[in-house]
Amino acid sequence: MSQYQPPIADIAFALEHVVGYPDIAALPGFEHADLDTAVELLEQCGEFMAEAVAPLNRQGDVQGSRLLADGSVVTPDGFKEAYAQYADAGWGSVPLPEEFGGGGFPRTIGVAIQELMTSANMAFSLCPLLTQGAIEALLHYGSDELKARYLPKMVSGEWTGTMNLTEPQAGSDVGALTTRAVPNADGSYAITGQKIFITYGDHDMAGQIVHLVLARTPGAPEGTRGISCFIVPKFAVNDDGSLGARNAVETVSLEHKMGIHASPTCVLQYENATGYLIGEENKGMRIMFVMMNSARLGVGVQGLSLAERAYQQSLEYAQQRVQGQAIGATGGGSAIIEFPDVRRMLLTQRAGIAALRYLMLLDAKYVDLSMKAPDAAGRARAEEIVGLLTPICKSFGTDMGNELTSLALQVHGGMGFIEETGAAQHVRDVRIAAIYEGTNGIQAADLVGRKLGVRGGASVLEFLATMREIDTELAAAGSGFEGIREELGRQFTALEQATHWMLKTGLADPNAVLSGSTPYLRMWGLCTSAWMLARAAVAAAGTGDAELAREQLVLARFYAGQVLPQCAGLLGAATAGSGDLFALDAAGLAGTARKVRR
Repeated sequence: MSQYQPPIADIAFALEHVVGYPDIAALPGFEHADLDTAVELLEQCGEFMAEAVAPLNRQGDVQGSRLLADGSVVTPDGFKEAYAQYADAGWGSVPLPEEFGGGGFPRTIGVAIQELMTSANMAFSLCPLLTQGAIEALLHYGSDELKARYLPKMVSGEWTGTMNLTEPQAGSDVGALTTRAVPNADGSYAITGQKIFITYGDHDMAGQIVHLVLARTPGAPEGTRGISCFIVPKFAVNDDGSLGARNAVETVSLEHKMGIHASPTCVLQYENATGYLIGEENKGMRIMFVMMNSARLGVGVQGLSLAERAYQQSLEYAQQRVQGQAIGATGGGSAIIEFPDVRRMLLTQRAGIAALRYLMLLDAKYVDLSMKAPDAAGRARAEEIVGLLTPICKSFGTDMGNELTSLALQVHGGMGFIEETGAAQHVRDVRIAAIYEGTNGIQAADLVGRKLGVRGGASVLEFLATMREIDTELAAAGSGFEGIREELGRQFTALEQATHWMLKTGLADPNAVLSGSTPYLRMWGLCTSAWMLARAAVAAAGTGDAELAREQLVLARFYAGQVLPQCAGLLGAATAGSGDLFALDAAGLAGTARKVRR
């Protein structure tokens, strides 16, 4: 199993030349976060993740978290100590507000840090990811009193946070939840109910856990309109900030999962636990969406991160594994990296990882612009683009994470199927990413149901027009870029055709649009990722670094020639409508309607 090597040079190139990070650093409040400072910080962070966090990845997978007889949860050996080092170093606080002890860096740098941490150890990274989401919800909707009481220690990492949505009968249909919140005389609420799939719902890495819990107050409307959001701490917080009595929340069990074994996924039972309302009653979904939108980009980064870690391992294996003799080779056997199909798998991984990194950082850049752009119009447009890119990053990023980690395992051949090599862990760990924080099918429904119709479709069409502007740059870039230019043009046209069909069909037949939403989102993922690779190739050609320019051109050309053409092939599926999907009833799908004919 290879040691994790933080790809700082690749991230630095992406920041400086592909996504335009210097423009973000020039915004008010980010003056201290210039490119050189940010890259130096990332180098230090990468070193920490490689040395302190990555070595625990395999051990955590084998050992897993455990629920003890006394109801407490213990993480694998070394996790508690590594988390203490992580919090002491302040890595989690880097992109958070200085007002509460954070570093005040842009979200773009926070996403880069998250990539490094998740590649090092995905199970470990989930605790800070959920904490950051809880922090952002409190920043947006918490009262001054709640912010002062909880945020400083959450930002420092001394306390961690969770998101409590799901119940046994209420998964994707959050509106079906039944957890109750009854007002107490002192203004607090008594929270009663059961929550499942709670990541780091209990653990031993921090002294306090701050649960954000969705529940219903008496007389609340049915469905999502009647949901409120509450802080329910594991321990009461005294007026002086010290921890008091244990709250009435217990871990009933831990889930036995396919992957991320070191991350405790808890079933939590609340029995008249003391909670505090965030914002207003019946506005809980609005608050929780702040957490979820933050986490959805973070989950997309998980696809990138696991693909990077798996690729590093498969590349090392391909260089070391001698098997057979490549065409033209003389003497002994050849390393499998010399065989064309292995090269195809490796280059597919390398190009896909670069494309995902550029796409994730681009989304993060627009998150920063949506909050810090100097004019209201700029902030509004950036927010629209974030709305478009986030479901693409989450869904396409995690689908590619599944595909690329599977390719990395395939490079290992039979040894990839053997747990001791570690290749299988990456496949198992990344599989959840396409499911949680809104399944990828829900992301596709969000794209066509909410984002596509913004300003009557003008928002999406404007972004498509922006992508088409790369044609001029590619035409001016000279020899070697012609194939990229031609293929991008073809695929942008296919995406535009699908988009116009979606806009035309949506109001009259929403079922037809939803039926094609997943292939349609995939078309967007393919086009945006290929567009970013093309941007990178053009940018690299202007750096004066011949080796970098050659490498980026090869990646963009390979992706345009061998991956991007899938887009046009999905046009039929995206626009096929819902007829065949509902042509068979349940019996027909099961095959029970068929009779034996003689």
